Amino acid sequence: MRKVEKKMVEAIAQGRDFTLDNTHVKIDFNTAHIFLHGNHIASVVNGGTPIVNLDTLREYPTPTTKSRLRALGVDVYTKQGITFVNGEAI
Repeated sequence: MRKVEKKMVEAIAQGRDFTLDNTHVKIDFNTAHIFLHGNHIASVVNGGTPIVNLDTLREYPTPTTKSRLRALGVDVYTKQGITFVNGEAI
C-alpha cells in the first residue's frame, strides 16, 4: 500500500478530511467520500464496506483508481480489458 493510501485509510478511520496530491477524503456526517483527481470513486459509511462509484470506475479504470479502491478493501482488477469488482464484471 502506498503512503498516500495509508494516510487516506487513517483519515477515514479517524473521521477527518484529508488531501494529499491527487487524493481527497471529505467527511460528511458519518460518510467518507473519496475522490481521485476530483472524481468521486467511493464512499464509506460508518467505517463499513466501501460503496464503489461504478460510473467513475467504468470511465477511469486506471491503475491508480484500482489501487485506491484496493486500499479500501475492494476486490477490483482488470482481466482481458474487463474490470471486475468483487468478481462481477462492470
